Amino acid sequence: MEHPIYRITDFEIIAPYTLRIKFNDATEQVINFEPILHGEIYGPLRDLTLFNQVRLDPEVHTLVWPNDADFDPADLHDWPEIEKGFIEHIRSWETA
Repeated sequence: MEHPIYRITDFEIIAPYTLRIKFNDATEQVINFEPILHGEIYGPLRDLTLFNQVRLDPEVHTLVWPNDADFDPADLHDWPEIEKGFIEHIRSWETA
């Protein structure tokens, strides 16, 4: 079963922890990342200075941070459908 491969083409910081992300299929998502900034990889991004160092990796076409945190572009593209489950999963790391 084939599924589309999404690439991030651009982004902008529009509020603390919030990005507007544009994709290669001409869609965009506005995502507030604050609820998922937990755990070993994403927790350090609660430092807004670090979070704001986000950049677009030109090779893999996704968002990356200096601490090697990143997200699958398909997850970000489909964020409205997966947000609740993603947040629950990330928060479970705190209780593990």
